[in-house]
Order: sequence, then C-alpha cells, then structure tokens
Amino acid sequence: MDDVVRLTLSELFDLSFRVLTVNGMAHDHARAIAKVIVAGQRDECQSHGIYRLIVCVNTLRKGKVVRDAKPVITDVSPALVRVDARFGYSQLAFEMGSKVLVEKARTVGIAALVINNCFHFSALWPEVERLASEGLAALAMTPSHSWVAPAGGTKPVFGTNPIAFAWPRSGGVPFVFDFATSAIARGDIELHRRSDKKIPPGWALDAEGQPTEDPAAAMKGAMLTFGGHKGSALAAMVELLAGPLIGDLTSADSKAFDEGANATPCHGELILAFNPALFTGPDRAEHDQRAEALFDGIVSQGARLPSQRRFDARLRSEANGAHVPRKLYDDVLALIPG
Repeated sequence: MDDVVRLTLSELFDLSFRVLTVNGMAHDHARAIAKVIVAGQRDECQSHGIYRLIVCVNTLRKGKVVRDAKPVITDVSPALVRVDARFGYSQLAFEMGSKVLVEKARTVGIAALVINNCFHFSALWPEVERLASEGLAALAMTPSHSWVAPAGGTKPVFGTNPIAFAWPRSGGVPFVFDFATSAIARGDIELHRRSDKKIPPGWALDAEGQPTEDPAAAMKGAMLTFGGHKGSALAAMVELLAGPLIGDLTSADSKAFDEGANATPCHGELILAFNPALFTGPDRAEHDQRAEALFDGIVSQGARLPSQRRFDARLRSEANGAHVPRKLYDDVLALIPG
C-alpha cells in the first residue's frame, strides 16, 4: 500500500541511529535509543516506535538533554544500585545499571535499580523483558510530565505514570504487561491528532475541564486516568515511589523543569528485580507449574495474555519487516538535515 512503508529491522535501526546522530546525539546513546525505538516499531507499538524520533530530535534541538552524558553508577548497598544519567536519555543508563541489578538480584533475591536525572520517552516493557531474559521477575515505573488529572479533578497533576511487569517463563516469551495509569498513552493522542481522528470519550478533558473528543483540545487540557479512582491511586503511587522515594522529580516538577519546551520528560525511574530461585526455594519447579496453570486457566477459555498481540506482531516483523505509516516515515526523513 502506498500509505505504508515496510522496513527491515536493520533498516529501522540504521534510520533511527542516523536521525539521532546527525542531530548531535553521541553514538553510545544513539545505539541504546535506536534499539528501543526499533523494538517499539517491531512490536507494532506505533506510539513508541519511530514516532519517538520526532520527540527526541525536538528535545535535542531545544538543548534540554545532554547529548553525550556519561552515566555514573553508585553501588549503594547489597540490594540497591543507583545510576545518575547526568541529564541524558535513560536507555544507556539502564543498559549499564541493569548489569549490576541482575547480579544483585541473583545474590540477594530482590534488588532495586534507581535511575536519576534522566530523560525518559520509551515504553517500560523493554526494561522488564530484558530482566526476564535473565530469569528474573521485574517491576518498573516512572512518572512523566503532569498531563493527567486526578479522579474527580480537571487540572493536570499526574504524569501518564506507566507500570510494567515481567515474569520469566521457560521455553517461551515472558508474561509481560505495560500500561499507563492514564486512560491512554500521550503518544496515542498525538497520533490521533496527526491522523485527524477523534479520540474516544473518556480519554481527556479540554482546557475548560469539559470532556472532549478533539485530540488537539486534549493536548491543551488534561488526560484522564484509567479506571477512575483506581488508576488515580496507582498514579499517585508511581509519583511517590519513582519520585520522592528515589530522590527525584514528580511529574509536576518535570513539567516545570521543561519550561515550556515540550521536550521529553526529565525525572527518575525505579526498577525492581526478583530472583524466583531464591524466593521459591527447592520447590521451584512445582511453583513454576502453578504459574503455568494460571496462564493456562486464562488462555484455555479464549482470553489472551497481556502483550500477546505484541509478540505476534514481533514474529511478523522479524519475518516480513515492520510497517510505518508513509506520512510518519516522511516526517522522520525530514529530521535529517540537507
């Protein structure tokens, strides 16, 4: 179809790396970021694929992010490692810190990775999937900019505040979920605006606090939490655990730090890793079977596991390449000067 471009994963990586480096990103950061962008496009997560290059380049051009930041690792305790991203993007900091986190979790049973002073734009499932590939269960969370109103309110306080979890499974893909505590990811509203499509009711309010189906009005107003007061409570939890607890910014602080640049949010991230081998003890095989029985109980009645559509898309993309909307592809190419 003329409105879709199909690229191999290698072509996606090369395009992402080139866009980032020609706009001044240091090569080690560009490689780490490009891997995550390719993963999003590969898994047909359009709001977290190459669309994010537009956001990254805007942040680079606004001078908000440190293009060649050198993350600093601090071994805080047997169960805690901290990485100061030095106001660079989070991906390289995670790559470095996660190696220490894995060793700590294997030794202690449970360990935490704190990333401070980072610009974070991506989904969280790449982080928790990476840890699940090491045989660990994992939980990750991060605030963002204050775009989301609390349940019963009309003014932004929370970020989209995603939570991701992964459970390792032998012989197959892990059990993974990753969702914003807002009704939808911010990027999905922007993709609706770019496509001149209305957003569904329940996603957002306009600047006057009234429900809206206009994505442009939603971007100027406030997003809503999922599940009303339940999503609102989870959003507050993320603010606390991935903000004050780890010595970093809340979503409101991040928005103030942005100073109207509309750049990638700057804040912290908290990742927890659990070693099932130490938690379950000598009867691990028995308890792994309990977990598999749980999954079987879900799929045997026709329900699907979270991320299953994403894993199916991954197989398609690996075999046939990933598809990119033509207009988005052209907009990404326009980010390359000359």
